[in-house]
Amino acid sequence: MPAIPSRDAYRTLAPAPGAPARRAEAVTPSDTTDLTIYAKALYVGGGGDIRLLPVGAEDSEAVTLKSHAVGYVAVQARRILATGTTATQIVALYD
Repeated sequence: MPAIPSRDAYRTLAPAPGAPARRAEAVTPSDTTDLTIYAKALYVGGGGDIRLLPVGAEDSEAVTLKSHAVGYVAVQARRILATGTTATQIVALYD
């Protein structure tokens, strides 16, 4: 069953970087494939290292967020790399 528009008080507002995400998708880390839709933020269910490419980065500019705790990651990401990522249960949040 699709969402019911009349129950969504925020449906007419324009997306904003600081606004809560309206969609979410489980992430399968990959060294070669970008996320289908770039994430405005991530949620990590099992802490650990997260190796990612920020939205504005080249393929050679991956960064590692060391020992990230369970919770939210306020980084726009285009790819979560398999190599170097030990965190689990990663969810991409987007509009």
